Amino acid sequence: MIRFLIRRTGYGVLVLFGVILVVFLLFHALPGDPVSMIAGQRSDISTRQAITKELGLDRPLHIQFLKYINDLSPVSIHENLAKYQQKYDYRVIASFGDKAVVLKWPYLRRSFQTNKKVTEIIIDNFDDTLWLAVSAMAIASIFGVMLGVIAALYQNKFIDHLLVSVSVMGISVPSFVAAILIAMTFGYYLSDYTGLNLTGQLWVNDPIYGRQLQLQNLILPAVTLGIRPLAVIVQLTRSSMLEVLSMEYIRTAYAKGLSRMKVVVKHAMKNAMNPVITAVSGWLASLMAGAFFVEYIFDWKGLGFTTIKAVQSLDFPVVMGVTIFVATVFVIINIFVDILYAAIDPRVRLS
Repeated sequence: MIRFLIRRTGYGVLVLFGVILVVFLLFHALPGDPVSMIAGQRSDISTRQAITKELGLDRPLHIQFLKYINDLSPVSIHENLAKYQQKYDYRVIASFGDKAVVLKWPYLRRSFQTNKKVTEIIIDNFDDTLWLAVSAMAIASIFGVMLGVIAALYQNKFIDHLLVSVSVMGISVPSFVAAILIAMTFGYYLSDYTGLNLTGQLWVNDPIYGRQLQLQNLILPAVTLGIRPLAVIVQLTRSSMLEVLSMEYIRTAYAKGLSRMKVVVKHAMKNAMNPVITAVSGWLASLMAGAFFVEYIFDWKGLGFTTIKAVQSLDFPVVMGVTIFVATVFVIINIFVDILYAAIDPRVRLS
């Protein structure tokens, strides 16, 4: 188990390094002047030079990248000065001269627009995106498994063909198209009947009652975001159930006189859920990235909404920070899925 975790963590670090390299090079190739965004268009030359030196923009590109990696690394080398200790909030492990090996949280730098730490921006907006992704995944998992089992039990019947056709449509329609259609239909034209809003937040500040939870604002974006994983889970559950229902031990269970419900629930579904669990766990991380356009259309103030606003204003540290954060979540969830897969299915070994 320990060897497996070490190996998978090493692979994850390599993946994150590749993501950081690609995003870093991409945003340095795009037009835009970070100095002007921070100091303003009418700033004096000395101010611009100080900001340029602070950001390391006066150095070659490979030096800038190494400095960014040093900022991200939990164990890094920094100057042992009070201003740097305040900036990075580090703890010195060992010092040599004016340099020190320090332990700190990854430093994602500051927003060009607000000068707020990117870490704080992620923390402030992460919970809304997490609620949206978890709600979408819950809807997709519950209804996807249920409809997939129904399709398998009624193979080649009308209900099976209908569910397969609808699931194919669900996979084919892009999330931003589905978001626009669902928002306009249920949040605008039929809002008097549905009671749902076109836009809204999970928490609303009421001047009389204070902070109020508004779960109805979560329904439309969660359903929209859950359409594609729901369609995938329906097809995965159907194919997996059909494979399991054709096995010998299922026929033996029927021969023993067990009811159809007991055979399906107790014997078939347990062994048919492995690919579904893998898909569900993988989709949870993907939904956090796929929520960007859905959040923007429904005006849902999460990581996606914040990132799109940052892209529009060329706020590179925010975009890079959120990208690295989502990639890290994706790697961690994939490692957890591998462990969970082996725990559920005794035929699978971590080695």
